[in-house]
Amino acid sequence: MYVLAICGNPLMLLLIMMEPQLHNPMYYFLSTLFLTDIILSNSIVHKMFCIFWLNDKEIAFVSCFIQMFFIHCFSSIESGILLAMAFDRYMAICNPLHYRSALTNTLIVKILVALVIRSTVIVIPCSWMASRLPYCQSHHIPHSYCDHMAVVKLACTDITINSVYGLTVVLIVIVFDISCIAVSYVLILRAVLRLSTKNAKKKAFGTCTSHITIIVMLYTLGLFSFLTYRVGHITPYLHVTMSNLYLLIPPTLNPIIYGVRTQEIRTAALHLFTHIA
Repeated sequence: MYVLAICGNPLMLLLIMMEPQLHNPMYYFLSTLFLTDIILSNSIVHKMFCIFWLNDKEIAFVSCFIQMFFIHCFSSIESGILLAMAFDRYMAICNPLHYRSALTNTLIVKILVALVIRSTVIVIPCSWMASRLPYCQSHHIPHSYCDHMAVVKLACTDITINSVYGLTVVLIVIVFDISCIAVSYVLILRAVLRLSTKNAKKKAFGTCTSHITIIVMLYTLGLFSFLTYRVGHITPYLHVTMSNLYLLIPPTLNPIIYGVRTQEIRTAALHLFTHIA
């Protein structure tokens, strides 16, 4: 999965940068998504390789919290980008005449900057508060990366504030983003049903179905990972596996779902390879 992610995302990013015909709002958001996936996958996999291949099961105190920040910050950014892409598709399908005039480059930059600021502001307190806790008992993290709750549960003090803040952040980000995404796709599907030709409906449904599938998968695995710490007990192996899949599946599938399956990407790739040849 890591090989696919680390090859697919840079290739898609390079293709979008080199092909002028892909310089439009949809592909600006896709470029940011691919870049986020590169950072997110690299945030966890390198240390996982050290754990499983080199039996290096230690991580420096500061490095642990830096990893925690990157994982949760870029997970939040990815969620926000999916929301922005849903809004982009809504504008393209439901308001095509105002699409170009509404989604200007300036607005896209403002949206992306707002997503980065949102994620940074809400994640920094998580890592900072966790780093201030006293860890005077076990230093064994029952996870393959420095997940927020996996780390703070090792503290030998009350972690109610950390737990409540972490849950609040998750609910604010996920509930807000997925609600807006759901509304966007409901409006998109309603517009698709009004299309006159059967082929247009089939193409639109195919695109929406693949997008919705990966969005549902992302948020389902994310909620499972976040809520497992607070609701009941499950087998640790299952929890760790699902948490890893939550961070690895999107970077693996996004270049396929949003790249290879997109006609414009395939056409641009063929044009570029033909030009190089």
